[in-house]
Amino acid sequence: MKRMGNGVGRATGAGLAGAALVIMAASPLRAQGFQWPEQPENLTVLEGFSGEQLAPVMRGFTRALGVRCWYCHVGEDGQPLTTYDFASDDNEKKETARTMLRMLGVINDSISSIDWGDRPKVNMWCHTCHRGRPRPMTLAEELGEVYQEEGLEAALAHYDELRDGFYGRGSYDFGEGSLNEFGYQAMAAKDHEGALSIFRRNAELFPESGNAHDSLGEAYAALGDTARAIESYERALELAPRNRNAAQRLTELRGEE
Repeated sequence: MKRMGNGVGRATGAGLAGAALVIMAASPLRAQGFQWPEQPENLTVLEGFSGEQLAPVMRGFTRALGVRCWYCHVGEDGQPLTTYDFASDDNEKKETARTMLRMLGVINDSISSIDWGDRPKVNMWCHTCHRGRPRPMTLAEELGEVYQEEGLEAALAHYDELRDGFYGRGSYDFGEGSLNEFGYQAMAAKDHEGALSIFRRNAELFPESGNAHDSLGEAYAALGDTARAIESYERALELAPRNRNAAQRLTELRGEE
């Protein structure tokens, strides 16, 4: 199960030009087996770029978003680039990419107005946010989207898929907070069984987290399983003695004053 979670053809800011030059300097100038035209057609954001200048910028987009040319252009994945209609606007993601590139120019122009002193100026480029993903969502947001569309089992399977493919790359936050946030999405939807499954997974991955066990207690309590809720809250307090929520919930569940 694979999910994709935008080319670019009038921003004229220094930030946009600088970002493009960074990518150009770091990329090969030609795609194997394909010769870019000397003057590419239908460029609206990178107007005036030659084919030699444009090719590495496009390659930079594919790396930043983890996609191939077909994602934004008219063409079929796996087919030679000579069969693509790069000038066409029929792929709606091409206009999305233009919008994003204009936004990038505005951001870099704004950054350029900051006095950095002796420090190097910060630059923005597509990979700053995308980090190998077409849609730069948080992990909890992406899991929540799959949960809404396909259900809990698919969402948890997607979590495992993302963890296998992106762990250590900075694309997602695989810390305990992401699954915890996702679990509370299920709680808000009154899917307490689903929340329990999510919080269990989080406690398994982070067994020494008091917060993970505290959330697990919340799910058990919502399901009326007082014994397991108390057990989870007690474990939460063992790991995090200052956890006021766990202490308060234990008082309530034990019927203490």
